[in-house]
Amino acid sequence: MDWSLLALPGFLAWLIILILPWRPWSTRESLDADPALQADLSRVTVLIPARNEQDVIAETLDALATQGHGLRTILIDDQSTDATSAIAKQKNVENFKIINGQSVPPGWSGKLWALEQGRRQVNTEFILLLDADIQLQPGTIATLLLKLDQKQLDMVSLMARLRMKNFWEKLLMPAFVFFFKLLYPFHLSNSISQHVAAAAGGCILIKSSTLTGIGGFEGLRECLIDDCALAKKIKNNGGRIWIGLTHSAISLRRYAHLQVIWNMVARTAFTQLHFSCFLLILCTFLMLAAFALPIIALVAPAIPSRILGILTLAIMFSCYLPVLKYYAMNPLWGLSLPVTGMLYLAMTWSSAHRYLFRTGARWKDRHYRIPGPK
Repeated sequence: MDWSLLALPGFLAWLIILILPWRPWSTRESLDADPALQADLSRVTVLIPARNEQDVIAETLDALATQGHGLRTILIDDQSTDATSAIAKQKNVENFKIINGQSVPPGWSGKLWALEQGRRQVNTEFILLLDADIQLQPGTIATLLLKLDQKQLDMVSLMARLRMKNFWEKLLMPAFVFFFKLLYPFHLSNSISQHVAAAAGGCILIKSSTLTGIGGFEGLRECLIDDCALAKKIKNNGGRIWIGLTHSAISLRRYAHLQVIWNMVARTAFTQLHFSCFLLILCTFLMLAAFALPIIALVAPAIPSRILGILTLAIMFSCYLPVLKYYAMNPLWGLSLPVTGMLYLAMTWSSAHRYLFRTGARWKDRHYRIPGPK
C-alpha cells in the first residue's frame, strides 16, 4: 500500500474549501443589532409557533417587548400540553394575540401548519418568523428592516447564536454552524445564483406579499428543512434573499446531553441527502476522507503521509478557526473537529436508519415520514 497517498483526498478537499472564491468558511456575512436604531414596527407582525415551550417562551416575549412600539405578535399554541399558553398570557406584550392551533392535517409538518394558521391573520407589510426559543437583543427587528429596505430584499434571516456552554454544546454547536455554511455558502445564497438558497428558520423577516406570492406555507407543507425550502422557493420566484450570522438572536434551547443534539440532527440529516442511499455512501466517503484519513495518516509508516496528514489538519483548523473566533470559543476546540465530523456522520447514518427501517423522524412527540422526491 502507498501510505503517502492516504491523506491526499482530505488534503485536496480542505485545500479547495480554503481557496474557494466565495469563502464558505468565512464569517463576513454577519449582522448585529443597533440598539439605538428606530423603525416603524407597526409594519411587522411576529409569528411564533410554540409547542411545549414553557421553559423559554417568557424570555422570548420579554425580549420582543424591548424591540419598540407598534409591533404586533401572534403566538400559535401548537396544542401544547404544558403551561406555554398560560405563561404567554401573563406577559405584557403590545398588540399580542394567542391562537389555539388546530390539529395538523395530513402531509403538513407541525411548525409549518402553525405558521400558516398565523399567516392567515396577518395584515402587515412584513412578517417575522420567530422560533419560540429565540431571544432578540434590542434593535434587532429595526436592524433587519433596515437591511431589507436598503438592499431591496424580499427576505432576511439570521443564524441564531446557539447555546455553547456545556461540553457537548461546545463540541458540536460551532461545528453545526460551520457545516451548514459549507453546505450552503452564505455568499452564494446571498447572490443572484439560483443554485444555492439558504435561510435560518429561527429568525426570518419576509415581505408578506412575497410569502403570499409563493402560496404561503402550502407549497412547503411536507418540508422538514422548511427554512431552506422557503429560501429556494423565493429565489426561484425571482426574489432576493440574505442570510448571515449574528450575536443578536440568541437561542435559549439547552442541549444537556448528546442524545438531544443527536435527535435534532438525525431528524433531518437524511432529508438533506434527498433520501438517497447513493448520496449517503458518497457523503460517508467524503467525511472519512476529510476527517478520518488525515488522523490515520499521522501514524502511517511513510513520512510523506505523516507530513500530508499534518498539513491537512492545519488547513482544516484554519477553515474552522473563524467560526470559533466569531463565537469567542477557545481555538483549541478546533483540534476536536475530526471527532466532531465522525459524530455527525454517525448521526447521518442514524437518520437514514430511522427513515428506512423505523417510523421516520420524531420531533416534539410527533412522527414525520416525509416521502422523498418523486
